[in-house]
Amino acid sequence: MSSEAHTSAEYIKHHLQNLTYGHLQDGTWGIAHTPEEAKAMGFWALNLDTLFMSLLLGVVLMFVFRRAATSINTGAPNGLRNFCEWAVEFIDTSVRGSFSAKNDMVAPLALTIFFWVFAMNLMDLLPIDYVPLLMHELNVPFFKVVPSTDPNATFGMAIGVFLLVLYYSVKMKGVGGFVGELTLQPFGKWGMPVNLLLEGVNLIAKPISLALRLFGNMYAGEMIFILIALMGGTWAGMTLGSTTLYGSQIVLSLGWAIFHILIVTLQAFIFMTLTVVYMDMAHQEHH
Repeated sequence: MSSEAHTSAEYIKHHLQNLTYGHLQDGTWGIAHTPEEAKAMGFWALNLDTLFMSLLLGVVLMFVFRRAATSINTGAPNGLRNFCEWAVEFIDTSVRGSFSAKNDMVAPLALTIFFWVFAMNLMDLLPIDYVPLLMHELNVPFFKVVPSTDPNATFGMAIGVFLLVLYYSVKMKGVGGFVGELTLQPFGKWGMPVNLLLEGVNLIAKPISLALRLFGNMYAGEMIFILIALMGGTWAGMTLGSTTLYGSQIVLSLGWAIFHILIVTLQAFIFMTLTVVYMDMAHQEHH
């Protein structure tokens, strides 16, 4: 799947297309082999690569942390245990700084979100062509290895957080308290329509902003990697122009990858922190 075999537009479209399974136009169910087929499948189509990578990374994380937990003994801790203990302490400190109520579920939720999102984002540092080339050899037409560049994944996680926020808002305040918060703040009973509009927009904006922030940053990072990879397709001999572009690709790829490590970590931390903040707001009478 090198850029030599495609035009620039085809190369970009190929790398941004998910492996989509759904209802084909001929009435059967199957995998889309073109972006147009994937688009025509509509809402109920499944992005198999996103599902597979998300579940795989989740299983790997559970295995790593479970192995660290079951290896606890009276001896000196090994590197894995040190890392997991540091991770738990880091998340616990972060939660204590953002969550003022008492809920034993919030810290494990934050730990899960941070490392799961971080693992998804980290896939963006894999060489852009390696996985698609391997899948092409296996007759798989498309494969996006970074789940967080798929809005279905980011919105799925954000909606899960949103449902938790709604549940704890009603649990802690009661139905009357939750409805009163939406209709009586900030202008009292006489401003009820305006209150409902303002608070309703504020409530709905939480999962939307949570999902779009992660998706937008990771999608943009993936696009930059793709554009840098296109520069390698200009290698057409020992000309000054092609040599310059090819050398620039190596330098830019390394520089962007190093910088992207910060983005990968920061976006996971932001998603986790906002989740904890939203959960804290759900446990408070007023915000």
